[in-house]
Amino acid sequence: MKIVFAPNEVLSAPAKPVEKINSQVLKTIEQMKIALNSAKDPEGVGLAAPQIGVPLQIFIAKPNPAGKIMTFINPKIVEIEGLLQSFTRKRKVGADERSEGARLRAKRDKGGRKKKEVQKLEGCLSLKDIWGTVLRSPQVKVSFLDEKGQQQTKVFKDFLATIVQHEYDHLQGILFPKRVLEQKGKLYKSSKDEKGEDLFEEIEL
Repeated sequence: MKIVFAPNEVLSAPAKPVEKINSQVLKTIEQMKIALNSAKDPEGVGLAAPQIGVPLQIFIAKPNPAGKIMTFINPKIVEIEGLLQSFTRKRKVGADERSEGARLRAKRDKGGRKKKEVQKLEGCLSLKDIWGTVLRSPQVKVSFLDEKGQQQTKVFKDFLATIVQHEYDHLQGILFPKRVLEQKGKLYKSSKDEKGEDLFEEIEL
């Protein structure tokens, strides 16, 4: 199952609730896992069912390369911390952020040593080579069903909270550039230089 790209209509329409976790739903989840694990340069850390053309309220998250993939069916964000901030990771969120896409600038701490301050960039596997600065809440509480149909309510923090919010947006038909525009942030187009390293050019809005 291939990942679909914008402006495919399935990405801009709200997904439908899963009525029953049957063999077809489980097959869709397995296809999503394969698609996520197959994503390279950048690697994915999350994927929503609409991203493989299936308009159902399902997304998966894998914040760590060697970690287990988490499955969220019919998720609802029931509590969200008010203070927004963004986070750094070396991979892409769905998903979605990566340090190669960050702009670094040197600062000096109190001891006179230089330290790096990173501006985080968020991207999407359905928006090739497009990145943006997005503010996300550092903590969310989510109610959802797991693959066994068991009701779960859990709190997610930091990078995993960012992934959850990004993928939850997908289920509402929202792509991250909309958040960038709402927050009056910046969008970037990436390309490769002669050494294969990433270059980022700001997109005029």
